Amino acid sequence: MLNVDRSQLYLQRQRRLTSMMKSMDVSAVLTPDPLNIMYATGSRNMTVWGLMGPSRFLLHFADGPTILFEFNQGEHLSESLPTITEIRTSTGITAKKTPHYMANNQKFADEIVDILAKVQGRDSMTLAVELVDFTFTDALRARGVTLKDAMPVFQYSRMIKQPLELDVMRYAVKQVELATTNLEEAIKPGATENEVWSKFHEGLIARDGEFVATRLFQSGVRTFPYFQESSNAVMQAGDLVCFDTDALGVLNYAVDFSRTFLCGDVPATDTQRRLFAIAREQLEHNAANIAAGRSFEDFARRAYDVPERHRDYGYYVLAHGLGMAGEHPNVPRVEPDGSFDFPGSIEENMVLCIESYVGDPDSRQGVKLEDQFLVHADSVERLSTYPFCAALDGALTA
Repeated sequence: MLNVDRSQLYLQRQRRLTSMMKSMDVSAVLTPDPLNIMYATGSRNMTVWGLMGPSRFLLHFADGPTILFEFNQGEHLSESLPTITEIRTSTGITAKKTPHYMANNQKFADEIVDILAKVQGRDSMTLAVELVDFTFTDALRARGVTLKDAMPVFQYSRMIKQPLELDVMRYAVKQVELATTNLEEAIKPGATENEVWSKFHEGLIARDGEFVATRLFQSGVRTFPYFQESSNAVMQAGDLVCFDTDALGVLNYAVDFSRTFLCGDVPATDTQRRLFAIAREQLEHNAANIAAGRSFEDFARRAYDVPERHRDYGYYVLAHGLGMAGEHPNVPRVEPDGSFDFPGSIEENMVLCIESYVGDPDSRQGVKLEDQFLVHADSVERLSTYPFCAALDGALTA
């Protein structure tokens, strides 16, 4: 069982956010992003619903109150949180959910301005905001508010993990690995992709996970090109089966690793083993290049050189951050002309996912592998340890 002081977890994250706000000269942030609300306060309520448009909001001041605008009759859900000063009933402002969104934009803008004026003074109202329609930002500007972009504040706050976050992430990985076992055991000839993929959902939710962010589960010729979504395709003996967890697990922490399996009790072909060997080599080579202080450019230029015939079908980034979702940074490959335009460096307490996809245009098969790593000051910890498919990971036949 997970043994973590949740109040301290939430407070650690909120202190990180507040510190980042001050370093970026941001006095207040307003967000409807359910993951950012969770990050800043620990408040969770209907996460998937919140991703469909602005409905709940958080207003957090670097030197002032933290106000949660909650669903009508959902206010009691967050009353015990030490991170929240006040809870109010939310005014929904998205056009997707109400024909009265224009009036609600004006009403909510009035409410926000009233709070800003009391905390900051009416002549110095500034606010960083994200993920709202222009009608709402127009309403704020019309009332004298100077606006900034809140997205970088949350990106850079969430990029560096706090101590208790790491405890939760390690636990979340283990729970998602157990759910992956449910999925792997269901892979068999005659089963549909959706039938097998549903076993992962079942295992995830049973272990207090939140949801699966993508449908990246495919078999046979549907493994090439990548990014095909789970379907009613029927698996056949000898099919490669690609799986990407992309799961929001315990306490909303994402778990993101990928494996490729072989369907049925049949030997893998040399082509399948060769693709797997290349993908595994790319994964391990690039993982070995993770180091605190290394620039993203240096990391990219050291990246594994995928054989040319597979190069055009590879994954679009070499690595990406992870926390409550796929996060900053998204480290690209070096461009074909040799250029690279992505500033920054790998830092201690980042969690990075190393991506590998090797696709074969002739056999129309592909192998997807990925693992999740924690960057320490002088070492790297592999967080995801789910076994690789033994039928694919062996030596090539003569």
